[in-house]
Amino acid sequence: MDIRQQVGLNVQRIRRTRGWSQEELAFESGLHRTYISGIERGARNPTITVLKELADALGVPPGVLLDTQHLLPSG
Repeated sequence: MDIRQQVGLNVQRIRRTRGWSQEELAFESGLHRTYISGIERGARNPTITVLKELADALGVPPGVLLDTQHLLPSG
């Protein structure tokens, strides 16, 4: 799996666990909602700075966003 897809699925999983919309995550992280959508779809290649902003907003260590063991099932 592409690292961008991996990060996107992890962001989506954690965001949904928190019960947040993409708009709420965008507000908490200071990023635009369409950028959050692009990350979750694996269409964006976020910088390490963006990963840190997302991790801080989600309340997780940045490495969790790169985790390969907690992916959503495909399909």
